[in-house]
Amino acid sequence: MRLLLAEDEKSLSRALVAILEYNHYSVDAVYDGAEALDFLLNGNYDGAIIDIMMPKKDGITVLKEFRKANKTLPVLLLTAKNEVEDRVRGLDSGADDYLGKPFDTKELLARIRAMLRRRGDIGDNILTAADVSLNRMTFELSSPKGSIRLGNKEFQMLEMLMSSNGRVVSTEQFMEKIWGYDSDAEANVVWTYLSFIRKKLAALSCRVSIRAIRNLGYILEFDNVRQGS
Repeated sequence: MRLLLAEDEKSLSRALVAILEYNHYSVDAVYDGAEALDFLLNGNYDGAIIDIMMPKKDGITVLKEFRKANKTLPVLLLTAKNEVEDRVRGLDSGADDYLGKPFDTKELLARIRAMLRRRGDIGDNILTAADVSLNRMTFELSSPKGSIRLGNKEFQMLEMLMSSNGRVVSTEQFMEKIWGYDSDAEANVVWTYLSFIRKKLAALSCRVSIRAIRNLGYILEFDNVRQGS
C-alpha cells in the first residue's frame, strides 16, 4: 500500500514515515499544500494523510480541490484543531476521517487500516494462494512447513501478486506502486526483490512460485498451474 503524507513539521513527518514504513507502507512525504495537491493528482496512491495547517495551501483547500477533480482516494486529516466545528468542516470537505494532534500511533495505524478497508483496498487480513498464506497484520508468509516474516518491499510485492487475481503484474506497476513515480531506483531492483521472495517461497517448500513472462511481467503459479487458470 502506498500513502502520501503531507505534514509541514519535518521532525514529525520523519517520525511518521519511519512508523508507516515499519508497518509495511510505502510513503511519499511532502511539506506544503501545493506539493501535496500535485502529488495527489499525479501519483498512484492508496490513501493520503494530510495536515490541515500547511504553507502555500492548507489541507482543507487541498482536499476540496482534489475532490473537485472527481478523485475518490481516501484521505485522513491531521490537525491540532480538535473542536467539533473543525471536525465537521474537515469531513464536509471530503475527508474520510479526522485525527487530532497529539495522537497515539496505534490509533493512527488503526484509522488508516479502517479507511482503506472502507474503500475496499484491504479485505481479509489473510491472503491465501494454494498452500501459502500472507498475513497483512504480521507480514508473515506461512505454509505447512513454517513461516517467514517478509521485509517491507517483499511483503508489498507479494501482496500485489497474490491480489492480482491471475493478472500479470508488470515491472512498471511494481515500480510505480512501491517505489513511486519519482524514485531514482533502477528497474532491476524489482528482479532483485522478487529473487528474495522466490528464495523464501522455496524455503517454505510450498506449491507457489513466481513466473516471469517475457516483456510482460510476473504472475503466481501453483505447481506450474497459473493463478486464475
